[in-house]
Amino acid sequence: PQAGGICSKGVLFSSSCCMCRFMATNDLMLELQKDSIKLDEDSERKVVIMLLKLLEDKNGEVQNLAVKCGALVSFHGSLLSSLLPQLTSPRMAVRKRSILALGHLVPCCSPALFSQLTEHLLTELSKGPPTSNTRTYIQCLATVSRQGGHRVGEHLEKLIPMVVKFTGVEDDELREYCFQAFEAFIRRCPKEMSPHVATVTQLCLKFMTFDPNYNYDDTEEEEDSMDIEDGLDEESDDEYSDDDDMSWKVRRSSIKCLEALISTRRDLLLSFYSSICPTLLTRFKEREENVRADVFAAFSTLLRQTRVGSSHHGLILAGSDVPAIVKAIHRQLKEKSIKSRQGCFCLLTELAHTVPGALEEHIPALIPGIVFSLTDKSTSSTMRIDALTFFHVLLLSHPPQAFQPHMQVLLPPVVACVEDTFYKITSEALLVTQQLVRVIRPQGQAAAAGGFDPKPFVREAFSVTMKRLKATDIDQEVKERAISCMGHMVCHLGDHLGAELQGVLAIFLERLKNEITRLTAVRTITLISASPLKTDLTSILPEALSVLGSFLRKNQRALKLGTLACLTALVTHHAASIKPAALEPVLSELPALVDETDMHVSQVSITLLTCMAKACPSSLAKISSSVLPGVFRLVHSPLLQGGALVAIVDFLQALVLSKTSNLGYSQLLKSLTEPFHSPQSPADGSVIHRQSYHSVARCVAALSSASPKETPSTVAGGRGQLHLFLNSWRSVNNFTCLLIVVLLYLWFKVKTAASCALGSMAVGSLKDYLPFLLKEISAQPRRQYLLLHSLKEVISACPASSLSPHVESIWALLFQNCECQEEGTRNLVAECLGKLTLGNPAQLLPRLKQQLKAGSPLARSTVVTAIKFTIVDHPALIDSLLKDCIAAHNKPSLIRGLLGAVLPHLYKETQIRKDLIREVEMGPFKHTVDDGLDVRKAAFECMYTLLDSCLEGLDVLQFLDHVEEGLKDHYDIRMLTFLMLARLVSLCPAAVLQRLDRLVEPLKATCTTKVKAGSVKQEFEKQEELRRSAMRAVAALLAVPEVERSPSMADFANQIRSNADMASIYQSVQGGEGGGPTESMDMS
Repeated sequence: PQAGGICSKGVLFSSSCCMCRFMATNDLMLELQKDSIKLDEDSERKVVIMLLKLLEDKNGEVQNLAVKCGALVSFHGSLLSSLLPQLTSPRMAVRKRSILALGHLVPCCSPALFSQLTEHLLTELSKGPPTSNTRTYIQCLATVSRQGGHRVGEHLEKLIPMVVKFTGVEDDELREYCFQAFEAFIRRCPKEMSPHVATVTQLCLKFMTFDPNYNYDDTEEEEDSMDIEDGLDEESDDEYSDDDDMSWKVRRSSIKCLEALISTRRDLLLSFYSSICPTLLTRFKEREENVRADVFAAFSTLLRQTRVGSSHHGLILAGSDVPAIVKAIHRQLKEKSIKSRQGCFCLLTELAHTVPGALEEHIPALIPGIVFSLTDKSTSSTMRIDALTFFHVLLLSHPPQAFQPHMQVLLPPVVACVEDTFYKITSEALLVTQQLVRVIRPQGQAAAAGGFDPKPFVREAFSVTMKRLKATDIDQEVKERAISCMGHMVCHLGDHLGAELQGVLAIFLERLKNEITRLTAVRTITLISASPLKTDLTSILPEALSVLGSFLRKNQRALKLGTLACLTALVTHHAASIKPAALEPVLSELPALVDETDMHVSQVSITLLTCMAKACPSSLAKISSSVLPGVFRLVHSPLLQGGALVAIVDFLQALVLSKTSNLGYSQLLKSLTEPFHSPQSPADGSVIHRQSYHSVARCVAALSSASPKETPSTVAGGRGQLHLFLNSWRSVNNFTCLLIVVLLYLWFKVKTAASCALGSMAVGSLKDYLPFLLKEISAQPRRQYLLLHSLKEVISACPASSLSPHVESIWALLFQNCECQEEGTRNLVAECLGKLTLGNPAQLLPRLKQQLKAGSPLARSTVVTAIKFTIVDHPALIDSLLKDCIAAHNKPSLIRGLLGAVLPHLYKETQIRKDLIREVEMGPFKHTVDDGLDVRKAAFECMYTLLDSCLEGLDVLQFLDHVEEGLKDHYDIRMLTFLMLARLVSLCPAAVLQRLDRLVEPLKATCTTKVKAGSVKQEFEKQEELRRSAMRAVAALLAVPEVERSPSMADFANQIRSNADMASIYQSVQGGEGGGPTESMDMS
């Protein structure tokens, strides 16, 4: 396009028709987007002048297009030089629009232009310009920081002192802009702001109380009791008004700046509670409504960060501050200002979440405020919903006894809200009513502390809930919550409902048949079934069972699981009322659910069968031809483990004990072991998986323990079945059996099973078998590995008290073998040492750690592995002693306090060590071997774990430095760091954006690298997987809205779109093929 063609549109830009101006501007934007555009200097100047005029256009849409044009031009330098003089325009509107245009320019301009802009602002500010100009420059600085992000970081050392200086100028608007600039710096450059946090915090604390035209009466505040004061005094605060007073802007901006600090610097939470918290509390009395709302928002952020950050110190501090918070806030709950009351309720909700139970003694002071917001006629719907939401959280997080004395005051306003015409209020009120029912008559331990009479409150709560339960022309959410609320009433107060109860149950049956409400009805019937009141359900049981049976064939998984839980509760608690024929519709649907494609549904289905076997054994007469074949297929499946296996074991035991005809011990045993008698052929897939041996062994052992009289004949049946159940015996004391097990070592297929069996039998009689076992470990080097398996079984199964007389002999034996050349043997020794230490950590852990200071590298590595085995998922006595040992995955609480000392060592291990790289000659070729690779991989895997468990203790930018180095490392390391980068994008997008320009290059290098022609197939596959992994990280980056503001990332994105090969890979990872962008790392 010719320059004259663009410039000739000038007449349209000045047209009186806004549509003409809009179309002309749109055409200009399209022309500027074309790569072929070329403008001479004079034309550039004319285009810039036209754009500047359009920025002042009366039509907002035209202004927006003009701003977009500013980001599209390739002559950013001309645009910048034209915009900068406009910052001193006599018209404030021009200044503001120039700042807006510069804000859109900075994300896409070159680093040199960005530096030019920043230096210009610094130079102008250093000249001491008029206050009006200073305000504009500081405002521009804040906008540039918000839009330019991390780019401002390198200039902060010069900018901060300048902005700090201007906070001392007696001009409220200038101070407001200064704090807005600080807020932008904190949010966009948290790392670079670290040295200045203390300075900014002090300024915020100073100016958040800046109110020179108003005198707060502190003495009255100090004398204030927890009672609600007279409304006249409250109104007197609000009567003050001064239209010329702009100090509130200073207070508001400083509070927002503090909130930015709190939300970005979770690592400083402890100091915030001592420095910021007290001052924020004093500002709850703030006279300006908008500023007061920001105070509440800042304090809510502090509480939220405490909850998210797992900071136990913060929790303790928050708990000790609760009385001061309530004292400062309870008066606000009865103010006319809706904004203030909403802020109070949001803050109190966060407090109840953060420190559950902490408000118990303050409930009497809070109740008047809750009731006021629910009953005040001038209160908005949003205000009522906020009050109900807080009340619901309060009820959930505090014991029922705290509310019982106040039920006469609390129930009427909630009941009135249930009858409100606005469905959202009704819905929230039903949730609160549901919790109040639990307060009126608690169950479990809370009921023991009772003595409270629920009778006066039952009728009032029941009648309004029943009205909503019967209604069919109401919102879906209200329907569901009415069903749930009434379910809780029947569960807790069913014996007080009298003749009304049967009518309620009939409605539940109707709702069960309704597709929209059936899931909620299923969960409600489950709740009622398990009620300790033993509610009579005979009127609905037969039909309900038939309907529930039909749900089992539905595709909705949540409905299936809910139905199975409901049926289990009904069979467990109401078996006497259920006829065997009524369960037939249920049993006919169960075979399809017992399948390896969904182990959880299978587990819950088998749990239901177990309950039937115990409560209604006669109903299972026909299962041998229906459900049982599926159960046995599941037992023989290689996927069976965990909860599903335990459920099957329990079911088989219950089945044997139920004495059901044709389902005795021998029949079940035959079905379990049948595959082991059939010939196995890989061709037809009949080869039995190793996991199947384990599963069948568990099941046979369970049958044997349930039928001890029939077990000996099975043992005599031959060694082929012996290993299937012997490993679960704990009380065998028969030396003949021991000899059989030792002989089984000679049979290759059952070596491991036999070693476990030997260990299990030793548990039954430690005195007889353990010395034999220890002697064999020393005397039989060839069988040492298998015998150590037996010892591991002994240590795992024996209680610490039984094992204590033998600890020293076991300990000595294990350390004799901790330097074994076989890695498998060393790992077994380590596991035995770790499990042994768990039994007596106070004595054995110090001895274990002492071994780290002596011995060979092999011995020390065995000890380190042993310490790994002392770290278990559940809380243990050893936890308090493990603080010096690292447990980031299972016990992150043990390592959080040590990160400062540990991280430097961890980061050091991520670096490539040239002294560990050597060349190996392989015939005519030389091959490079990196002996440090495994250590680096382990270090990066540890870093990945820290992201999930200890994020708040990490300096993310320092962490990213090492991730960046890993992106250029060996294939294995790069695969890890691509995953880490994708994870970091979701956890800390702001930090990743700061390093984006440095991260793009290694990603681009990987995506564009091609394997040399003539390379082997494995090299092509390796490189392809590497590119896909890198592209997943790129996809995660491109999902962040601000990413393409980076010129380098925008160029790379365009390169991906224009290259068919890369575009194809990008599309495939976007579509989920081969895993999503945040695919997790396999830590096994």
